[in-house]
Amino acid sequence: MTDQFIKNDSTQDESINIKNVFNDLIEDIKEETQSPELNFIFDIPVSLSVELGRTTIPIKNLLKLTQGSVIELDGIVGQPLGILINDRLIANGEVFVVNNKYSIRLTEIISPSSRIQKLNR
Repeated sequence: MTDQFIKNDSTQDESINIKNVFNDLIEDIKEETQSPELNFIFDIPVSLSVELGRTTIPIKNLLKLTQGSVIELDGIVGQPLGILINDRLIANGEVFVVNNKYSIRLTEIISPSSRIQKLNR
């Protein structure tokens, strides 16, 4: 089943259908708000990306890049990866593989107050 998310912990193996989890979450949120004016928000697409690391290189080095070139990033092996929504850090996580596809397990959700503080900088 392609919609299956498999969580592999050292303590247990359990399968969760991701679509059902998100649908249940959205329904819970809709029930809590009960505001028809807010329902349109649930259909707004957002961009999710995962950041392995960053680097800065001079344009002359950028122009020398070819197939097989290696670019060193500042991320460290084993360090949590940044999960960004619309280029804003909202969580950290770790990579693992599900059905031969990369996946991210959330290890930390950045608190809303921390996210707001970062916006003010």
